Formats: sequence, C-alpha cells, structure tokens
Amino acid sequence: MIDKVTEEKERKGPLTHLRVIELGQLIAGPFCGQLLADMGADVIKVEPPGKGDPMRDWGRGDFPLWWTICARNKRCISANLRVPEGQDLIKRLVKEADILLENFRPGTMEKWGLGYDELLKINPKLIMVRVSGFGQTGPYATRAGYASVGEAMGGMRYLSGYPGQKTCRTALSIGDSLAATFACVGALAAIEHRNQTGEGQVVDSAIYESVLNIMEATIPEYTISNYVRERSGSVLPNVAPSNVYDCKDGSFIIGANQDTVFRRLCEAIGRPELASDERYATHTARGKYQDELDDIINEWTLTKTMAEVDELMIENGVPAGRVYRAPEMLEDPQFIARDAIVDVPHPNWKNLKMQNVFPKFSKTPGEIRWAGAELGAHNEEVYNEILGMNADEIAALKDKDVI
Repeated sequence: MIDKVTEEKERKGPLTHLRVIELGQLIAGPFCGQLLADMGADVIKVEPPGKGDPMRDWGRGDFPLWWTICARNKRCISANLRVPEGQDLIKRLVKEADILLENFRPGTMEKWGLGYDELLKINPKLIMVRVSGFGQTGPYATRAGYASVGEAMGGMRYLSGYPGQKTCRTALSIGDSLAATFACVGALAAIEHRNQTGEGQVVDSAIYESVLNIMEATIPEYTISNYVRERSGSVLPNVAPSNVYDCKDGSFIIGANQDTVFRRLCEAIGRPELASDERYATHTARGKYQDELDDIINEWTLTKTMAEVDELMIENGVPAGRVYRAPEMLEDPQFIARDAIVDVPHPNWKNLKMQNVFPKFSKTPGEIRWAGAELGAHNEEVYNEILGMNADEIAALKDKDVI
C-alpha cells in the first residue's frame, strides 16, 4: 500500500512495500514491530501523548537505552486511543495499512471501537496481529499476562535452574521475545495468504503458547512414557559431554556429544583411549556416565588457559567457545566481520552500539536507519503524508491532547 517510488530511498529490506501500525507497549508487541521495521516495513508506532511507551524508561546502567533498540526504524507518533478523536485517527491510518499490531489485554481494542470486525469494514485486507499473555480465546484470555507467567505456564521455568533449588529465569524477557517472534512469522505467513486470496485475517500469538512451542518433546515424553523432565543445571541429562568447564582463567563451553566429535575431543585432550572405553564409546553410555566424564574433562581444562583450550578445540574440530558478555562480543573478530554489532547515530550518545538487523539477506538486506525516536517525533510527517492533514489541523489535535 506504500508508494515505493517515494519510500524505498529511506528504507531497505524485503518488506519495503508494507505499512504497519503498531499499537501496544513494552516488549511482546513492539519486538515484533522491530523485526518488521528492521526488514524494511514502514512501522508507525502509536503512543499515548504526554507519557509514551513505558519502555522509554526501561534499561540498566546510567541511561534507559532499551528504547533505542526496540523503537529503532519506527516512525513515532502519538494518539490518545481512549477518546473518539484518537480512535478516528487510527481508523484512518488503518485504511492505508497492511498490518495492525497490538498487545493490549484482549477486549481492550473492542472497548475502543477498534476490534477486528470494525477495522475490517475499513480495510478488508487488513491483517491484525494480536499478542497477549493467554491468547484471544479461552477462560484465561482476559487475564493480565507477562513474560514471567507465560514462561512458567509454558513449562520453561520448571526446567530452569539446578535440582533441589527454586526455579530461576534468565536475565531476559524470553517469553515476550518468543511471542513477538512467532507473531512476526505469523504476520508474514498471513501476508502470503493475502497475496494468494486477497483476504486479511487475525494472527493470535500468546506468550504461554510461544514458550510451549519450544518445549521439545516434553509433552509426548509424559503422555507416552510418563516421564517428566526436571531441572538439570548446566547440562542436558544424557547428552555428554556438553557442559561448562573450568580453565585457569575462566569458564569454557565444550559440546562434543556426537560420537565422531567425541573421538576428536579425546585426541585433543591427550586421552584417545576414552573413545573406545565401553563407558564412553556410545551416546547412551556417555549419558550414563555423564558426571564422571565431565570430571575427566574438567581436570584437563583446569591445566589450560581459555586461549589454549580454544586453540586445541579449533584444531580438532570440536564445537567450543567462551562465555561472552558485551565486552567480549565487541572485540570478537567474528562479530566484527559480520557487522553483528553496529554504531548507530544518536543526538545524545556518541558511542551508541547495538545488535544489527537479523537475519541477513543476500539481496535485500535491512539496515538500522535511526534509533528509537522522541515521543511524537513523526506526528506532522505521518499525519500530513498519510492522512493529508494540514498544520492547523495537527495543531488543533495537539491542543486538545489528542496527539
């Protein structure tokens, strides 16, 4: 729906022909919008006037920097969705959009007169992507749902941590990011369906189901074998050797659980006889003697520095690597060679770096055009360009706190 002649000079990627209206806030919806914007879509982020998305204040360190990433490449406008004038602006924007993305609690959009049935009357080809804690249907649909709850009910939290200890989480909002990623996949599949049929549809992505869908064989393991996986710390039970090992100067990951790779590891550590030892010769045997095997490898790594282990693993074709933080990522030649982390101009910070657009495309690469913008930064541009509003009309909306 976008005039590519006028827009393509500003945006790159395979989705430059799409326009997305992003409603909602925090992570689960906006990360989906970030992925679409990274791939070239014209993502127009709508925020409440005066305060904006709470993500503007999230982050650690001296400054709230998360916003610079999650709102990158998006045109930021404001509109009060709780008043008729603001709702009318969204309806007018929807008429010129391909996708509407929202992550409010189910029922909120309908309360504002912005449910899919209403929007479909305006744009029959519209795809509505809805991200929520429990989905749009079922007895839990209207419950509030954050990533932590979705991770717990989806099964991830039960398996996180060490045996006999309280379940833990990684220091990231994995459930939100998973729901957003599945939402993005669903949006692109819905676009393909529309290309074939001309029909729009609703994409319903729930946090708990997004987590459930990466839970491997935990469900059939229980229903067929009455087996329930338990917390296992830094290892996967019966997958060995694959663990974190101690070196003189830090920790190192080695994954050599495949038979051929294990043989190469045995050569690397100077213990070729282990590969033919009946306790370690097969995948099943190594799983049975997992702790014993880890102790043997750890005794060897303790005699080496991480650099020495790294060199030997590379020479012998054994998957291995250091446990990185941001400082190590910035210095690693693989990250540098692939531009995995890039500099992004910003008026407030001269050294703003962030992860680059991913995945990479050989013919239609996306790019980071700008970091997250100020609240309402694109009001005049969007309302004039898409809705044809003049300066006086925009000023009047601002005076009434509609934008």
